[in-house]
Amino acid sequence: MYGKLNEKLEAVRRKWAIKGLFARGARDDTFWESLEEILISGDVGSRQTEEIILSLRERTSSDTSDSEALGTLSSILCERLRAVEGTGMPVRFSTGPTVVMLNGVNGSGKTTTAAKLAWILGNEGKKVLIAAADTFRAGAVEQLNVWGSRAGVRVIFHTHGGDPGAVVFDAIRAVEAGNFDCLIVDTAGRLHNKTNLMEELSKISRIIDRNCQGWTLESFLVVDAVSGQNGLKQAEVFGGTVPLTGLIITKYDHAAKGGIILSAGNELGLPVRYVGIGENMDDLKLFEPEEFVNALLGI
Repeated sequence: MYGKLNEKLEAVRRKWAIKGLFARGARDDTFWESLEEILISGDVGSRQTEEIILSLRERTSSDTSDSEALGTLSSILCERLRAVEGTGMPVRFSTGPTVVMLNGVNGSGKTTTAAKLAWILGNEGKKVLIAAADTFRAGAVEQLNVWGSRAGVRVIFHTHGGDPGAVVFDAIRAVEAGNFDCLIVDTAGRLHNKTNLMEELSKISRIIDRNCQGWTLESFLVVDAVSGQNGLKQAEVFGGTVPLTGLIITKYDHAAKGGIILSAGNELGLPVRYVGIGENMDDLKLFEPEEFVNALLGI
């Protein structure tokens, strides 16, 4: 996996060029200014950047070699990521079924993520069902059926324009009747500043709460890494509408910045659970801080 990450994150690593910065030698004022600029322009966020740099200054000295200093930065980033409880945790299962609700704005990658997650869980021996609760976007059901077929997973759907809550209700009954282990709910993308659409999402959440007693509940916000710090605003609004248990960061291999993965957990208190690094079925990965940080820094 580490080799694939190195390949997938090459563009992000080249944009940041942190390893090259550390190889220049003296960690003088210019060095610290350059590091600050890299982190902020990379969407880490100003407060997170200030704390990271302060910690690195405290834990290194003029006698610290370039490679040791870079290793210290890696440790600092990993520690911050690990400090958020649940980071890198897979979908949870208990004695009953698990329902996974996928939330997010338009274009964040929820539909492909639903299929990839179903494929992962299926390979782990879980019997998975997907609910196509995006009944409004043209072609959404067809797209999910194609992806569901690739994943080898059944998809519950209604006609275009139907009630997404009814789709979820029928899917819950199908899980119970078919003895499924997991239901993945692919919701419609919505702008986080549209009150009526957010209320619809809340309705789906209430249907799950009422009809999934004894189930394990997961609710992930799917965030496009390219959205950067705007993704944090999305999380704040969605988190006020539905209870979130984690983040899935998608399209990370396309992000010229990508710093959201370093700041999201600490800013929001939400763990990054999975990361999408490509279009193939096996390109949704459990988030492993050490592997991702080292691939990002090139060490």
